[in-house]
Amino acid sequence: MLQPKRMKHRKMMKRTHGGLGGVALRGNTIAFGDFAIRTLEPAWITARQIEAARRTITHHLKRGGKVWIRIFPDKVVTSKPAETRMGSGKGAPDHYVAVVKPGHVLFEIGGVREDLAQEALRLASHKLPVATKFMMREGLESGGEEAAAAAHA
Repeated sequence: MLQPKRMKHRKMMKRTHGGLGGVALRGNTIAFGDFAIRTLEPAWITARQIEAARRTITHHLKRGGKVWIRIFPDKVVTSKPAETRMGSGKGAPDHYVAVVKPGHVLFEIGGVREDLAQEALRLASHKLPVATKFMMREGLESGGEEAAAAAHA
């Protein structure tokens, strides 16, 4: 699973709403692949959810094409043991999350057909706690060469 190798501080402040206000101004365009999914709502996505979605994509593509993960879980979430009394400090680090805003690209795929990529990303979106939208690179025609040939005719 993804997690930072080193951290300056072991525990983080939660911050009000986790810094989730507004829309993503960075990381909101396709940079590497041809197809992608982006979020439609703000959320914390855990390292386990990212890994589950990644495994679903690679499984569906049968290890063909290339997959880019555009988010990284760099925020630590702490928790206290069950049935512990209040007080006695902050809990121990439990898991890591990636903070995403609406419009942030989560996964990109390249080197595969559109229908295959769309189905792989649809299956991956079921593993995530946010509503997502499929998008493709500017300049790519939907439907392949037939649609491109019909448009030029």
